[in-house]
Amino acid sequence: MAGNITFTMVKPEAVANGHTGAILAKIQEAGFRLVALKKMKLSEERAGIFYEVHNERPFYGELTEYMSSGPIVAMVLEKDNAVADFRVLIGATDPSEAAEGTIRKAFAESKAKNAVHGSDSDENAQIEAGFFFSDLERF
Repeated sequence: MAGNITFTMVKPEAVANGHTGAILAKIQEAGFRLVALKKMKLSEERAGIFYEVHNERPFYGELTEYMSSGPIVAMVLEKDNAVADFRVLIGATDPSEAAEGTIRKAFAESKAKNAVHGSDSDENAQIEAGFFFSDLERF
């Protein structure tokens, strides 16, 4: 099952702007099965742990502050080739470079406020899903 799940978050600005339902609809229309879902607010500390890989980058402080600024919607999704297919569905990090029909083209405000997070590898999908969901929360 390692290659069949991915993790995503609807980011604070997309939740605040009421885009969660439309984003979820695009995900399901693309053939992803919802394994787990929860709405929550990350503390700046938890956001820092999640984005630890970026802690040496100049944007780390802004990222953790932003990701803890409001509720997010975390999800584990399942589909054959989940990580790669989801990366195509969400589009480029910069919405001005994202293809038409992608989530980021439709809902992102900027490169920094890009509506959704998506795992970048099968290994990270497992780690990220485990950060937010226990096995008891996955169906």
